[in-house]
Amino acid sequence: MLPSLVVRALAQRVPPALAATPTATAATAPKPVPVSYPYFIPRNTRGNLPVYTDIRNGGTRYQVLVRNIDGNALALAKELSQKLFQKHTPEASRINVQIDRSNNLAITGGRWKNEVVQFLKEKGF
Repeated sequence: MLPSLVVRALAQRVPPALAATPTATAATAPKPVPVSYPYFIPRNTRGNLPVYTDIRNGGTRYQVLVRNIDGNALALAKELSQKLFQKHTPEASRINVQIDRSNNLAITGGRWKNEVVQFLKEKGF
């Protein structure tokens, strides 16, 4: 062997005593607690949440669409309408959540896509 290859090969070896030593962070890392919801929202092929904005009537009607809801879409609709805004506020009086037959959710009454995405990310989706 050439001397430079020998030095490079020796430098890449890890002593067996160091290779078998477990790290302290791996042993003490807390395990995440799984949470079960009556609904599940899978991410799309690009890794994003399936939350979309639909603008209709010449820009006067905004809809936020949540697609591909697996499970109980009604439970998600109730939770969104309760947790998104405080009761007896102008925003809460404008929000309208509808479910269609194919388990898609349509939220009308404002531009709330970012709030819906943040809500779903906090839930762990």
